[in-house]
Order: sequence, then C-alpha cells, then structure tokens
Amino acid sequence: MTSTDKTPIVLVHGLWMTPKSWNTWAEAYRALGHEVLTPGWPGIDDREVADIRSNPEALKGVGLKQIADHLESVIRTLPVKPIIMGHSFGGVLIQMLADRDLGAAYVAVTPGQTAGITTLPPSTLRTGFPILANPFGRNGAKPISKAHFHFTFGNDLSREASDAIWEEYAVNSYNRVFFEGVAAAFNEKGGVTHVNYAKPDRAPLLIITGEIDHVVPPAIGKAILKKYRDSGSSALVEYREYAGRTHRIVSQDGWEEVAGYALTWALEHAVDAPTAAPLV
Repeated sequence: MTSTDKTPIVLVHGLWMTPKSWNTWAEAYRALGHEVLTPGWPGIDDREVADIRSNPEALKGVGLKQIADHLESVIRTLPVKPIIMGHSFGGVLIQMLADRDLGAAYVAVTPGQTAGITTLPPSTLRTGFPILANPFGRNGAKPISKAHFHFTFGNDLSREASDAIWEEYAVNSYNRVFFEGVAAAFNEKGGVTHVNYAKPDRAPLLIITGEIDHVVPPAIGKAILKKYRDSGSSALVEYREYAGRTHRIVSQDGWEEVAGYALTWALEHAVDAPTAAPLV
C-alpha cells in the first residue's frame, strides 16, 4: 500500500496528447492524498510538447499492444492494484488492461471503440479522416492541424482560444493506433483492441461521455455499454453522460465535477477499496 494508505491512481492519456493533458485531475487527486501516475505512451514518456513536435520519430510504428504492454510494466511497479482511468484511446487501452486484471476499478473517459463496436458517427469519421485517408502513412506520426484540433477538441471554443490550447498540448499522432482501432471495430475476435466483454471477474468499469464530443459522441459510449451488458457478464459496468462537454472533458471548464464523480464512483466500487487488491 502507499504511504498515504489510499488507493493509487493511474491516468492514461489519449491520441494527440501527452500526460500533461491530465494535469487537472492528477493535481486534484494528489491533493486528496493519492499517489497518481501519468505514464506517457512509448516515445512520449516525459518529453515536452515542443520536443515531440520537432522530433516525432519515436512515435512512428508504435501500436496499441506495444502501448498496453508499456502501461502494464508501469502499473506492475505499484504494490497494489490501482484505479485506472483513461481518456479517448486511453479509454480503449484501460479496457485492454482490464482483461489483464491490472486494476481495482476502471474509468473510461470518452473512450474510443474497442473491438466489435462498429458505431461510427459522421463526426467520428471526420476526426480520423486526415490520418485514414493515407494508408501509406500507417506507420507515420502526422501532426494535427489547428483547424482539425478546433473540430476535435475545441468545438466549444472560439478558434483563437482553441489555437492557444493547441499550442500548449497538441502533439503528433501515432498513425498506427488509428488504423488498428478502426480495423478492430470490424474484427471483434481478432482485432488488436479485443476485450473479453463477458469476463465475469473484471473489476467495475465506468464509461463517461460528453454530450457535444465530436470524437466520441455518446452513441459510442452507449454502444460499448450495450456490448458489455449483452455479454451476460455479471461484472459491473455503468454509464454517465455530461451535458455540454466536449472531447476536452478532462480540462474543459467544469472538469472538477467530472473528476470528482469519477473518483467517488471508483472508490465506492473498487475491489477492496480503499486498500485495493494486491497485484499478482
């Protein structure tokens, strides 16, 4: 157990972002006495945004399994199972980690589609088009333009305000991650993002979406919920939708409400909370 005797928390960032995107939640949870880890994906680690943009070579060719394996190695340094939260593709990754029994509870914040979730609203397709339109760039690391960032992350803001956030947070894409995610949506059993929806002993999972999210509209979150519930598993899966929230939900004005609910829910439902279960 940690020195504070509180369940540790692991926060997994998503595509086009770095661990810095979790600064709001991480600082709030640390102020409550939790040990909080915010591991970067391979190639990002603790690098600064400007450095990644100027030299994105380490992001090229990295896929979801490699990222999941890296996250597992970080999580296994903890003495007990943590609460694991993930945003966007981080929400996909934590469901993959749930299959590995690494967490005491999971919170998927605006999660992308896991394998077999074929719901693809038009705004989601538009989100991926700049990458998916060039199959020869599968192993590349394409920058996200300020205009596309405004559509995907800053659609509640003026273009000027969105551009300011782009400057502070946005990095290149792991193109392979996008291609693997889309392919797996139509290949439930063999896709990289395969999860065992029927797993009976999976720790509790909360799915959170935002009403005006262009990347992961509520329809995707509800489709993921339905997939778990239709599997017949007795494992707990719940859903929460927030009005007026975008894909930037973890830092958008009012983030405190979402972060507070996510932690309260996780602590109430976590395995053996607050002491959590030991990793094996």
